[in-house]
Amino acid sequence: MASERGIRVGNVPIGGGAPVVLQSMTLTPTRDVQATIAQIAALADAGCEVVRCAVPKTEDAEALRMIVRLSPLPVIADIHFNASLALKAIDAGVAAVRINPGNIGGPERVAEVVTAAKSAGISMRIGANSGSLPKHLYELSQVDQAEALVAAALEEVELLERLDYFDFKISVKSTHVPTMIRAYRMLAAKVPYPLHLGVTEAGTPFAGSIRSAIGIGALLADGIGDTLRVSLTADPVKEIEVAWEILKALGLRERGPIMIACPSCGRDNVGVWNLAERVEERLKQYPQHFEVAVMGCAVNGPGEAGDADFGIAGGRDTGFLYAHGRVLKKVSSDILVDELFFEIDRWIEGGMHRPKRLKMAKPAALAMAEASLIPLD
Repeated sequence: MASERGIRVGNVPIGGGAPVVLQSMTLTPTRDVQATIAQIAALADAGCEVVRCAVPKTEDAEALRMIVRLSPLPVIADIHFNASLALKAIDAGVAAVRINPGNIGGPERVAEVVTAAKSAGISMRIGANSGSLPKHLYELSQVDQAEALVAAALEEVELLERLDYFDFKISVKSTHVPTMIRAYRMLAAKVPYPLHLGVTEAGTPFAGSIRSAIGIGALLADGIGDTLRVSLTADPVKEIEVAWEILKALGLRERGPIMIACPSCGRDNVGVWNLAERVEERLKQYPQHFEVAVMGCAVNGPGEAGDADFGIAGGRDTGFLYAHGRVLKKVSSDILVDELFFEIDRWIEGGMHRPKRLKMAKPAALAMAEASLIPLD
C-alpha cells in the first residue's frame, strides 16, 4: 500500500507513486564544509538522492548555508533537542528538516519549526525510534514495542495536523527487525503519508546489510515504503551500495549491472568465487543495466547463463562465453573474463540490442557437451 500523499525534498519527489528514494547521512562534522561536501559528492556518485547532515551545534547550522549552495543533492538538517537549530537550518536554505517532536521542546517549539517550514515551503520528517520512545509509552513498549512506536508516531502526526501542516514523512525505526516490520505495517494501514524505512543501528556492513535487506525488503515487497536509509557502521557510501542492491533485487529500480553467480560446491574446478569477484569488480565501472551470470561448471552454466544477457562457465583449461541464451565461444580460461568484457563493450557500443530468446530444450549437461566441440578461439 504505497502512500497516497506525496512530498518533495528539494527537487526529489517522495511518495504519492514516485520511485523509492535512497538517502544516507554524512558522518563528517557538518561545520567542516569541505569534508562534508566531499562526502556528499561521493554519495551522489554512488547513487544517493537525498542526504542528511547532523546539526548538533550552532556552528553546524551556520555551515549549512554554504553546504546547501555547494551540494549536488538536497540537504536535510537532522535536529534533536534544540528547536532554534532547526530554525537556523531552515533559514540557511535546507530542503527539509528531520525533528523528533518528542525531544524538541514541546508543542510550542514544534509549532515554531512548522511555521518556519511552511513559510520556506519545505518538508519535514518526524517519527519514533525504539531507543527514544516517550516516557508515557514505556509501559506499552514493554508489552508491544511495535504498537508503542506507532502510538508515538501518531501523536506527532496529530500535532502537525492540528498545525495545518501535512508536508511530512514518517519513520518508526527499531533495531529489532520483526518489530520494525510490524510497526511499519501497522502505521501504513493508518496514515496516508510517505514512510521512511530503516532498521536503526543495523550494525556493521555484513550483519547490518542482512538485517536491513530483510526488514526493508519485506516492507517494500508489500508495497510499503517511499524512501529508505540503510544504517551501517561504515562509510556511508556502503549504505547506498547496499540500498541499491535491495531495490534491484526487488525489481523496483535499475542502476548498473546485476551479477548472478552459482554457489561454491564440489563440482567447481575453477574457483568460481575468485572468478565472480573479478567480474563483480569490473562491473562497477558500468552504469548500464544488464545481467551477467558467472558459473563454475556444466550443471547450471548453460541454463543460468542463458537467462542472462551474458554469462561465463569456467573450466580447468577452457571456459564458455554465452550471450543472450546462446553459446558464443569457447576460450582459454586465462582470458575468459577479458573476453566477456570485450563482448559486453561491443554490445553496448552497438546499442544494447537484445535478440529474441529461444527456450533451451536440451539438458544443461548435454548443451555443455555440444559446446565443448566448438574450436577454441
